[in-house]
Amino acid sequence: MAAAALVAGAVNAVAGGGTLLSFPALLLLGFPALTANVTNTLGLLSGYAGGSVAYRAELSVQRERVRFLAPISIVGAVVGAILLTRTSNHVFAAIVPWLILAACALLLLQPLVTSRLQSHRAESEQHRSPALAVAQFLSGVYGAFFGAGLGVMMLAVLGLFIRDDLQRLNALKGMLSLIINVVAAIYFAFFGPVSWLAVLVMVPMSAVGGFTGVALARRLHPTVLRSVVVALGAAYALHQLL
Repeated sequence: MAAAALVAGAVNAVAGGGTLLSFPALLLLGFPALTANVTNTLGLLSGYAGGSVAYRAELSVQRERVRFLAPISIVGAVVGAILLTRTSNHVFAAIVPWLILAACALLLLQPLVTSRLQSHRAESEQHRSPALAVAQFLSGVYGAFFGAGLGVMMLAVLGLFIRDDLQRLNALKGMLSLIINVVAAIYFAFFGPVSWLAVLVMVPMSAVGGFTGVALARRLHPTVLRSVVVALGAAYALHQLL
């Protein structure tokens, strides 16, 4: 569990997809799916925080983006958390692989379509696109409800609507993921079937992983980083389908 949390924290900081490691690890240890899901959310929370601290330089120039997209993410996360605790996730889990594969394709094709989507807005206003706002709300719902592949999806969507360096978009993705997971974690702490022993094991390890993962992400060329994200997302989707 500790090893999975460490690597998952690093993977989430690099690109997203760390749940591919930590969620199955909890299942293998015998936790029911719902318990594993909500416990995983709380356990990896410190990893997102560590990644955001390490990315503070890239985030310092994106305060307007965070201020605009954070409230949208919060509302989506509240809706997703409520849905998870009141609805069986069997049906939703069935479509998760297809959502992730779609996000991978979106990210892979992003360089080809980005210019068309971004050309109609000034660079300082790209994050205010109504389509991006809707997509971020849905990301909040998805992130709180299930969360696996959230980083893949969010990085793909942000890259389509915001013209910027992929490392800065990765930092923005990490901050928004942190916000979504904080909201979900607070709700689950009161209303979800959390295994607190597992959380205590995972929290410190995922924090270390998140902080060190950013150092690795900074060394990756954008093409390599994009390839890593797509590979992780596709691997998770195929794992679920098979």
